[in-house]
Amino acid sequence: MLFALGLCLTLSPIFAGKPSGKELIIASYNLRMDTPSDGENSWSHRKEMVKELIRFYDFDIVGTQEGFKHMLDDILELGNYAYVGVGRDDGQDAGEHSAILYRKDRFEVLESGNFWYSETPEVPGKGWDAVCCNRICSWAKFKERRTGTSFFVFNSHFDHQGKEARKNSSLLLIRKIKEIAGDATVFVTGDFNAVPDAEPIRLIHESGLLLDSYEVTEEPPYGTVGTFNSYRLDSPVKNRIDYIWVTHNVKVKKYGVLNDLPYFRFPSDHFPVMIKAEIPKKK
Repeated sequence: MLFALGLCLTLSPIFAGKPSGKELIIASYNLRMDTPSDGENSWSHRKEMVKELIRFYDFDIVGTQEGFKHMLDDILELGNYAYVGVGRDDGQDAGEHSAILYRKDRFEVLESGNFWYSETPEVPGKGWDAVCCNRICSWAKFKERRTGTSFFVFNSHFDHQGKEARKNSSLLLIRKIKEIAGDATVFVTGDFNAVPDAEPIRLIHESGLLLDSYEVTEEPPYGTVGTFNSYRLDSPVKNRIDYIWVTHNVKVKKYGVLNDLPYFRFPSDHFPVMIKAEIPKKK
């Protein structure tokens, strides 16, 4: 049986509807960069599906990966979102972003910044044994307008080739969260290019700072375990490489990998990961 026919062919209602005032819908979504070599899967053929998916599930915060500025601008056509984050190549607009989309009617950005996964994190560059690309983490401190509740979001895309780069990226991420957020509430989204038993993920677990939302959700996880589909209907979808991490004070009500397949097409080569969460109402 084709993978898609064993799951869902249309949008799932599992997270449909607006959350209550104390709940947040947080997502991590690798958008797949816009490249002509993808042919019918290039961004121009997928962007409306991505926008429809974000609109339907009513994401509050989305940590995105691989988005060029024009892709992010396309998503902003939804009208109720803004983003923080810069291009990884020059710290401005050039190259892929690890941008954080947020509902501008619900949240105010109090602080934001970026750092690169390298030995010199304050300037664009490759780190350790990475060969292909600069890798960046963008972060922001948000305040919910109605309640005044504040929290941080860190969004990353780890290197896909460098083993030392991924390991050291986890160590740098933990250090930066402690430096920037202290003991505040934190969500960490991203494509970590590592499965749960790999060293970069073990290091995050062992830090004691963050919890894997897949493991602490109150309701059983929804959808496939894996988060990468390769645009293939027969993909086994076993490897979980996209994550949402939370600090210990966050209550994860639901967790899901959204295997939507509108028009029998994949909106991206990754599925979005999504949680419904509650955080303490304090600054």
